[in-house]
Order: sequence, then C-alpha cells, then structure tokens
Amino acid sequence: MNKKITNIVIPLIVLVCGVLIGVIISQQSFFAENLSILNKDILSSEKAGEMALNYINQNILKDSGLTASLIEEPVVKNGVYELKLKIEDSEFNSYLTKDGGLLFPEAIALEEENLSTEESPQKSIGCEDVKKEQKPVLEAFVVAYCPYGTQMQRILVEIVKNISELSENIRIEYMGQIQDGKITAMHGEKEAQENLTQICLREEENSKYFSYLSCFLKKGDSPECLKEAGVDQEKLEGCKNDESRGLTYAQGDFDLQNKYQVSGSPTLILNGQNISEFDFGGRTAEAVKTLLCCGFEGNFAYCDQILTEEQSAAGFSETYSSGESGSGSCD
Repeated sequence: MNKKITNIVIPLIVLVCGVLIGVIISQQSFFAENLSILNKDILSSEKAGEMALNYINQNILKDSGLTASLIEEPVVKNGVYELKLKIEDSEFNSYLTKDGGLLFPEAIALEEENLSTEESPQKSIGCEDVKKEQKPVLEAFVVAYCPYGTQMQRILVEIVKNISELSENIRIEYMGQIQDGKITAMHGEKEAQENLTQICLREEENSKYFSYLSCFLKKGDSPECLKEAGVDQEKLEGCKNDESRGLTYAQGDFDLQNKYQVSGSPTLILNGQNISEFDFGGRTAEAVKTLLCCGFEGNFAYCDQILTEEQSAAGFSETYSSGESGSGSCD
C-alpha cells in the first residue's frame, strides 16, 4: 500500500484506498432489498460476503473482465465484518458494517505508529509551488484495468477533446515489468496486453491514441475500438510482437515508474514533480487542467478555458461522470 495516502485526512477519520476500489461507498438503497435498514438487522457472515461481492462485481468491476472472490468466510473484527478478497493475483481486506449499510474497501488502524512524525500530513501545494517549464509535461501513470486509472485517462481525454493544444503536454505512462521477455501488469495477462496495445498506439499511431482511449473507456471493447479509431492493426500487431518496438517502449515507461518510485494507479508527475490532483480540486477535468497549466512558464490563453468540474466516473462508463466521486488507487 502506498504510504502517501496516509497524508489525507477525511472527516470522521475515514481513510480509504484500495487495490481496485478506493472510496467509502454508502449504498443503503442497494442493500435495502436484502435487509431491513430501519431495524438494523444483523447480517450473517455468509450474507455479508454475498452482498459485498455482489456489489463489487456488479458495480465496481463491471465490464472490466475482472472478478472478486472471497478467500475465506467473513469474520467480525472491531465490530465490523472483515472480508478477505482476491482479484486476479492480488489479495486485500475490505470491511462491511454488520447491518450492511456501509462498505469500507480498506481500513487503516489508528495506532500511534500511524500518527508518528514520520507519517505527519504533508502541506498541500498551490500553483506557486509547482515547478515551471516552457513546455511542461504531465505524466500520468496508470494500468488499463484499474478503475481509477481509467478514471484519470477519462479526465485526460476530456482535456484533450476541449483543449487540443494540451495533448502535446500530456503523456500517459503504464506501470508494470518485463520478465523473461514478457510484459506483466498488476492485474494479470489481459491487462498486460492491453497496456502494450495502448503503448504501441501512443508511440506508433499517436494521432489515433486518444480516439481509441475515448472508445475503450466506455466498455473496454478493444477490438471494436481499434476499428472505430481506424488503427492499422497489422502495424499494431507488429509492434506488440517485436521486442525492439513494443517491449522497448514499455521498458521506457517502467524505467520512469522506478525513477519516480510510482506504486499506485493513477499517479501524476508534472515536470518531474509528484503532484496530487486533490490539491487542485480532485479528479475533474478542470482540476487536472489547472494543475497542468500551473507548470507553464508564463500564461497561455487556452488555460483560461473552464472545463467540467464534475468528478470523472471510475471504471468503464458510457458517460464522463457517473454522479459518484472516486478517489482511490490501485497499488
């Protein structure tokens, strides 16, 4: 888990992050069919596991090609159900209140060691604190099937759609490794291959890159989106199968990931500086555009254009915003 998230303090001392899901989700309406909310019925451990999995798989992981499962039966811990979950090769704990009213994707124990001076909150930064460059570069590190990686990609697509000039200042990088001559990713082979597809498009068919992303972020339908974006699929397959092309491009991303010590999707690096979008308003097109424009030496007219301040949808979505905010990361 990225320790930097401990720097965020939320009212009621709720700190949330997740491997795939990273926001407290209050869904009493979802649980109402299975539970008498007014009477605060206590769920059995079996029912608690069933309800949590149903919500995660039908909402958070919908259209991602990934499925969460229980490693063992939920147990009561500190007054709530602890659920040990597995998604692909990743394992993590989530928590559900006994009445089913609140799902906590992740919890952090409030012990003295977590409140030590070494983990004291960092000061929020403003535009004046951002390193300036004549041609700033905003690097967004993501993985293709992280709901919060797709959330950030959706924001960047929205910025480029409205202010095309900023496409020259935005670069989406991918997280992973090369092992035994093969690309790997945190969520398995399917994600690794999609990362490689996007890397090859970025490098060799850049004019079609954002068009492809705009389509892919809706349903995750890569074959259809390659057609819609007019991608030269023979060239794409050549890139993916040629180690001197696809894997070499990917290794460049992974070298930068290691250089900046990136561990979570998404992570933003502006002019070599780790920057949090939450210091500028959160995961909205306006906030990330403002962040990027703070990296310019001097003022640019197109930076005055106001973009949407709605929170971008996490995961695959037909629309830019789902009406719900998301602030997690995949680590």
